[in-house]
Amino acid sequence: MPQATAADLHVRQPGPVEYAPESPPGDPPFPDMAWIPGGTFWMGSNDHYPEEAPAHRVTVSGFWMDKYPVLNEGFCQFVHHTGHVTFAELTPRAEDYPGALPEMLRPGSLVFKKPLGPVDLRNVCNWWHFVFDADWRHPRGPKSHLKGRERFPVVQVTFDDAEAYARWAGKELPTEAEWEFAARGGLDRAEFAWGDELTPGGQHMANTWQGLFPWENLQEDGFEGVSPAGSFPPTGFGLFDMIGNVWEWTTDWYHPSHPEDKPKACCIPINPRGGVAAASFDPCQPDVRIPRKVLKGGSHLCAPNYCRRYRPAARFPQPVDTSTSNVGFRCIVRVPQPSTISEMIP
Repeated sequence: MPQATAADLHVRQPGPVEYAPESPPGDPPFPDMAWIPGGTFWMGSNDHYPEEAPAHRVTVSGFWMDKYPVLNEGFCQFVHHTGHVTFAELTPRAEDYPGALPEMLRPGSLVFKKPLGPVDLRNVCNWWHFVFDADWRHPRGPKSHLKGRERFPVVQVTFDDAEAYARWAGKELPTEAEWEFAARGGLDRAEFAWGDELTPGGQHMANTWQGLFPWENLQEDGFEGVSPAGSFPPTGFGLFDMIGNVWEWTTDWYHPSHPEDKPKACCIPINPRGGVAAASFDPCQPDVRIPRKVLKGGSHLCAPNYCRRYRPAARFPQPVDTSTSNVGFRCIVRVPQPSTISEMIP
């Protein structure tokens, strides 16, 4: 599949950053993986949503990352070899959902449906609908299918589904810090993964929403809904679709803010794994004790008038049992780190 490149579209190239890139330790462990050099960067943002603040320095070690989100064709192979049944294909248990109507306890998942006109943006039920028998094979409901969509990102997967795939593939899911570092592609503190302009020179760099969400999609980027993998230029590290298209799972438990930046370089967190499960519950739903993980990257539903989360710093809390038509994932392979100071000295 021919891919657009950053050079083709005159995208701002990676500038000075606060680290000296590590060399890749040999060949990629699997096809279609890119080397992400370790280093220290500014994670988060003080300029947008409160959960992104405060901006703070973090250090991550080098790792390999999938160039693309996991695709339908790859997830199909996983299911074929393991017999895995996704959460959306299982009948929910009444004890896990206090107060749920019995007739709603059926297999299914959340599907975006565009309303006919303007609606109250405070009520997500105006565009999100629980659809019976929606799952990864039928991402928009029982009448939808994957024919011709083999190289689209898989969606309608929960965190456990993503982890199960990663184990089978011999990989892992990234932490929030690893994911954000990779998405920035060397452009430390830039607004977007490609620089400081949303559409440099009028060129759309990711699959997002143009127009008034959720009813008016102008499709100026060429797409309505999920787009095929690699439809937009890569990051400075050679990764595709890190921004927009579909959200991606990380392993961090959600907390509604970042820790403060450490005043001394010696105290900067190294390879942090943020949050604890008990603190990630949704305070607006005290009777539903389902922990939440951090999603990154935004999706094709992110718009200037709603959910401006098409940025590396953006983050969103997702219950681990919830799959939707705009959430997928990608995997990484970590490189073993020296266990002693003597091992770090050449």
